[in-house]
Amino acid sequence: MRRSLVSILAVCAMVLSTAGAMTHKATAPLPLVTVYKSATCTCCGKWIDHLKAAGFPVEVHDVADISEAADNAGVPAALRSCHTAVVKGYAIEGHVPADLIKQLLTEKPKVAGLAVPGMVMGSPGMEGNRQDKYDVVAWSADGKTSVYAHR
Repeated sequence: MRRSLVSILAVCAMVLSTAGAMTHKATAPLPLVTVYKSATCTCCGKWIDHLKAAGFPVEVHDVADISEAADNAGVPAALRSCHTAVVKGYAIEGHVPADLIKQLLTEKPKVAGLAVPGMVMGSPGMEGNRQDKYDVVAWSADGKTSVYAHR
């Protein structure tokens, strides 16, 4: 009887230990997002704040000409916006929501990046008195585009 009780207690201790480890499991930190923007653009700063609030570490580079960063990242001309970012080999152009960047990094689709072309009112960093609907566009290395998400 004593052995049975010891065995039961050992199993209970193991179960409780495993459950405790599961509840204290640390999530992996999000990868660094490197952003290239104009020093005078305030909406870019607000988008960067949006990324930081979502848990992304961000490195910012103020540049005189954003087109060079977009060229280096392979962003098609029709998808360009006011800032270009790079994260884990993906280009992020414009005011792409942080949750979609996280989704991109989780799903790892065969795309070159995501973009919110232009300066869409209501997108992260462009909050204001109205919320316009917009598409988040993905593009492949050969320039083909598709809608990744509707907002």
